[in-house]
Amino acid sequence: MTKAHKASNQAQFLLRRKLTVEDFGESEWDDFIHELNHHPCVDFAERKPGNQLHVTFDGTHWSTDELLELIELHGGRLKAGWWTRRKLAWYRYTDDNVRANAKHEPFCCSKIPPMKK
Repeated sequence: MTKAHKASNQAQFLLRRKLTVEDFGESEWDDFIHELNHHPCVDFAERKPGNQLHVTFDGTHWSTDELLELIELHGGRLKAGWWTRRKLAWYRYTDDNVRANAKHEPFCCSKIPPMKK
């Protein structure tokens, strides 16, 4: 079954992030997920087994770095390791790409070609 997106979010610019967060207790997880789900830029957030955080947000208005700041503000931290650093680098790259695509003004290439004489 497909989940309906928030009306304020544009589906083509939604980004999904999967991060392993450490140093959160049960009540902190509940508060954090509740706060994320009520954030205007976040489409959906949930906790998966193994302290996995799955977040879908509007990439035109929010970024992975802002998500990381919010995690640290609540006292959490990401799992350390090579794979996490690699994923974060890719996430930042796609954040920039989505933001650039959202600002891009397309030009029309469907004009009638000029007539040859």
